[in-house]
Amino acid sequence: MESMNIEKGFAERFQREALKTFRAPGRIELGGNHTDHQKGKVIAGAVSLFARAAAAPAKEPLLTVVSEGYGESAVPLDDLSPDPREKGRSSALVRGTAFHLLKKAREKGASPAPFGLDIYVSSEVPEGSGLSSSASFETVVARALCGMWGLELSPLEIAICCRAAENEHYAKPCGLMDQLSCAGEGTVYIDFKDMSAPVIKPLSLKPEEHGFSLILSDCGRDHADLTGDFESITKELSAVSACFGKSFLREVPEKMFMNELSALRRICGDRAVLRAMHVYGENARVERQLAALEADDFDAFLALVRESGLSSWRLLQNVVPSKDPARQEMAVGLALSEKILAGRGACRVQGGGFAGWLQAYVPFGLEETYVSAMESCLGTGCCRRVSLL
Repeated sequence: MESMNIEKGFAERFQREALKTFRAPGRIELGGNHTDHQKGKVIAGAVSLFARAAAAPAKEPLLTVVSEGYGESAVPLDDLSPDPREKGRSSALVRGTAFHLLKKAREKGASPAPFGLDIYVSSEVPEGSGLSSSASFETVVARALCGMWGLELSPLEIAICCRAAENEHYAKPCGLMDQLSCAGEGTVYIDFKDMSAPVIKPLSLKPEEHGFSLILSDCGRDHADLTGDFESITKELSAVSACFGKSFLREVPEKMFMNELSALRRICGDRAVLRAMHVYGENARVERQLAALEADDFDAFLALVRESGLSSWRLLQNVVPSKDPARQEMAVGLALSEKILAGRGACRVQGGGFAGWLQAYVPFGLEETYVSAMESCLGTGCCRRVSLL
């Protein structure tokens, strides 16, 4: 049905039929909160919410991308370099994705001959949800460009190109986890020690097989006004690393960090030190989560999910935004989830945090009670049951 909708949308906007359709999922982070941008370790999974695109060649040398509900971008193919005026706009993502895909194809020895395209995108991945709507948009556009232009790039190469577009054209600092999860369409363990060639290990995780539903809840505030909170995490972790002459916390041994706590508190501040403690602990926790999943020990995995959530709240401090601290939607959602679950299952902040959605593993038989209580507090329709691909 979704494919028919995007084809209909394409026909109504461009007055002809689409030639091909493409899709890319949203993603959730299952372990490793805010570790990817520090060359750390994560477990992430693609979920059953998709961005879909319909595409056909255009008469003009333009990339015209209509994003349903968000407007239209028209990018000329003769100049795909970053445009500072586009910072934070979807046209920057389109321009950057095309630029880096073509660059990568040429580096591999191909001689692409790009032509204009009309693309219509519709997404069921909510914006500002922590489900990486931007990465799913970038990925579906990248798949459309590769599919129409005949570019043969791997999911990892597509992910790297999409991340570069977001970093350099869109001007948003981010790691590679979001794009890699969307491009890979599965659950994966990723070690970003070498960010140009991360270690990737496919995993099998189906909570339903262990008697749990994975439920995401919208806490009622998006990420639109919280860029400063996200940036504070990377800035503070970078400040800690810089004290040791390094760029990333992964490059600083934990023992060395612990030996310098007093000086680091004075130079970087207590919050930066606490956030670094979270990253060290989270990297170790991801390894334990990996071992639990490989041993099919779902109870151990859930215990580590709970640990991760508490560490994010106490140490990383990405639950309560700095602006308007009287509003603590995410904290309320997590506290209510913990009360309903009463030690069963697990809940934790989803993705970047501060706002957006939280995730919970809810035991079979408790779903209706959980959803009813969450929707009574946070709003009708705030909960979504999703499956990992």
